[in-house]
Amino acid sequence: MRDSGRKKATIYDLSVLSGSSPSTVSAVLNGTWRKRRIKESTAKLIRQLADEHQYTANRQAQGLRSSRSGLVGLLLPVHDNRYFSSMAQTFEAYARSRGQCPIVVSASRDPQEERETVETLISYSIDELFICGATDPDGLHGICEKAGLRHINIDLPGTKAPSVISDNYEGARMLTEAIIRQVPAHSPLAPDDLYLFGGRDDHASRERINGFRAVKKELLGGDPDACIQPTGYSPNNTRMAFETFYEREGRLPRALFVNSSINLEGFLRFMAGHPHETFSDIVLGCYDYDPFASFLPFPVLMIRQDIEAMLTKAFQVMEEHRPAPGIYLIRPELVSPRTALTGPLDALKDVDVPTEYGEAQMRFEEKTADSV
Repeated sequence: MRDSGRKKATIYDLSVLSGSSPSTVSAVLNGTWRKRRIKESTAKLIRQLADEHQYTANRQAQGLRSSRSGLVGLLLPVHDNRYFSSMAQTFEAYARSRGQCPIVVSASRDPQEERETVETLISYSIDELFICGATDPDGLHGICEKAGLRHINIDLPGTKAPSVISDNYEGARMLTEAIIRQVPAHSPLAPDDLYLFGGRDDHASRERINGFRAVKKELLGGDPDACIQPTGYSPNNTRMAFETFYEREGRLPRALFVNSSINLEGFLRFMAGHPHETFSDIVLGCYDYDPFASFLPFPVLMIRQDIEAMLTKAFQVMEEHRPAPGIYLIRPELVSPRTALTGPLDALKDVDVPTEYGEAQMRFEEKTADSV
């Protein structure tokens, strides 16, 4: 048990123990040591001493001295979604690697809730805010600008602050072409055999629809308006759209472009109420990645957005003195059917893993590396 009467170590104590200057110790503990070209061995020693002597940073004192709290925020639309949860996991790891303390909150795509949440974060003196998928990014910009808070948009762009987003147009082109190529050559698609379900009137959906329609015209020679079925980002609305189509046509389209994993959930709810034969000969593409959906009994192609590249770019832009408004596009990845990719959870450290599991993992990684 820890001795509650024991005096906590300070930066100056760690300076004496490590033989480094207090400024070097401070740079290591706040994550800026690489910028100052401090040796990795020195950084490792200081962190080890900090752990051994139970050093805890006094955030309030740091904030008073530097006018920075060390807190950095991420505003999400929702948590219960693999894309946004991966965004949160990657953001937290990135912030901690920089010596910052991450705060992740969601506002349920509610504009009023978004504004109130940003105002609350500002009251806690966060240093920076990453605004992901906001319904009104320019409105949030006004709040941040008034408070002097550095901020950047991710996933959905604004016009008044820098924005780092997926190249939705190119991703949609990649996915649409892959869907068409997946259909057997002896039974090619007609223009009205390929439908898009999901999305709403936001930048991402508009760009995906534009990419979808451009490829249909190029490869199928036509693009009927009826083949676009916007449902919003609602699983239940998506399910009802599929039910309505099925009742009217007595079948599904031969090929489907589903605009997000949230819309894919609606399709799965539709599947639960119909026999397997309904889905025996369809091809589906989803503009999001979920490893479980990848193993459905019919071909499922997916787009995985490059969250790590998006956040890396966003942090880089945030470091600029006065970053200008503009959009930075990050190319997504096309994922073939029946593919289980690694993700942020693979970076978690397992403790007390049985030896045989560890050895099996090593053999699996070696086999995977040999086959690439």
